[in-house]
Amino acid sequence: MKTTTWIALLGLALASFLGLLDLTIVNTALPEIQSELNVGVSQLQWVMTSLLLALTASMVTLGKLADLHGRRRFLYIGLALFGIASLGAGWAPNIHVLVLSRFIQGLGIALLYTTPLAILPSIVPPDQQGKATGILVGISSLGLAMGPALGGVILSTLGWRWLFFINPPIVALCFLLCWNTLPESKNQTATGNLDWAGFLLLSVSIPLLILGIVNSQALAFLNPQVIGFIVAAVTGLFALVLVEQRATSPVIQFSLLTRHDFLVGLVANFSLAAFYAIDFFLIPLYLHYVRGQSGDEIGFTLLPATLMLALWSPLAGRLVDKKGPRTALMLGLTLLSVSALLQTQFNAHTPLWAVIGTYLLFGSGWAWILSPSITAAISSVPADSGGVAAGTLGTFHNFGGAMGLVVGTLIFSAAAYTRLTSLVTDRHIDGGPWLSAAVSNTDQAVNIIASNTGLNQPDATDLFHQFFLHGYASAMWLLVLLPLLSLGFLSLSGKKKTRPVSE
Repeated sequence: MKTTTWIALLGLALASFLGLLDLTIVNTALPEIQSELNVGVSQLQWVMTSLLLALTASMVTLGKLADLHGRRRFLYIGLALFGIASLGAGWAPNIHVLVLSRFIQGLGIALLYTTPLAILPSIVPPDQQGKATGILVGISSLGLAMGPALGGVILSTLGWRWLFFINPPIVALCFLLCWNTLPESKNQTATGNLDWAGFLLLSVSIPLLILGIVNSQALAFLNPQVIGFIVAAVTGLFALVLVEQRATSPVIQFSLLTRHDFLVGLVANFSLAAFYAIDFFLIPLYLHYVRGQSGDEIGFTLLPATLMLALWSPLAGRLVDKKGPRTALMLGLTLLSVSALLQTQFNAHTPLWAVIGTYLLFGSGWAWILSPSITAAISSVPADSGGVAAGTLGTFHNFGGAMGLVVGTLIFSAAAYTRLTSLVTDRHIDGGPWLSAAVSNTDQAVNIIASNTGLNQPDATDLFHQFFLHGYASAMWLLVLLPLLSLGFLSLSGKKKTRPVSE
């Protein structure tokens, strides 16, 4: 390849690297963000949920706009959105600005995911595209693997805001590398028909559903506002299915769900996203508030999970080539379920080696599901439907992450509140609004308990650990169940045959 091609490839790889890095680097800072911005757990989860919502709603539509109006142009738009939003997140004076910035980051990341691979054929000769794709994917995957450790180091030396401030210089470098080396490319056969109705229904319905679930804890499930959100969301999603069946260029092609192997891949992929979204949200809280780990310690404790993803992914690919995706998927789902089962037993004194071993299982399960589930889905459709299939799979993946995070947080908070209420009642201590405050504000929980119960600091800490770990274990039981349900689906559907792709 020419020097200019190598420079362009490096620029594309760094752009993709940024998108994946952001998925894992911020989790290490969640306790620090909660403490500085003085927010509860239900508000804190929006730091991650808002980004996933943006990806869910926009990835397919933005990818199609890039195909139609120029992939290089939209790559630059994605970089600009991501860089500006990173500055907004770093300077955020409150949780609302941070959540909005994260949503805009998600829009940028949607383009950083989709455009680099689409641009490759315009800069690399056909006989070298496999090599170039491997380089791009390899460099970008480093972002996923390095995120926890890099986040921990930055957090302990510069503070959580620098997790966002490091992005603009890398964005500037991407612009510098790509500016005179990337040609513009478009899909010459694109019709220009965009499914705006589907995009709007998806963009409105899923946030309404998430809001309904989040508010059900504070307002009660039968509250008119909660019911209104959920009814509006379900109505919108029902309308989305009807609209997509008639759309010439749908955001989500629901007819793909009738293909057995596509559905198998989607179910496994959805479960994986829900699993890691919940686990990567709650793990840093456990490590910090129960085990007392600092930011850099949290990062290096989480590192085994992402390292296993990088280590096992190539082997998972080879197994899929030899035996198909089912064996790899069943192994991955089993590892995830075992990891969650072990996490239900975590306490303040669990040996560090046992914690790290559990995260090794988590990362290994992640690796044995991610690539095989994509292979199972994409290989089950005709070649000319690969883009639509990938978009549909990606939309469900991000939706799984958003739903998993919200439901997991709800279960954690509800179970923790129930346990704290029971513990207080057993000690003949008066309850009150402070119970909810203690559960929500984990960074201040011990002081809230001590000031409202008269308990000394060690006893208040013990009470906090008990209700926090009960909530954590309850959320982990959900994570035990999710992979098992997917395993059951794979087992029951194992003898069905996939329709020929020519259908």
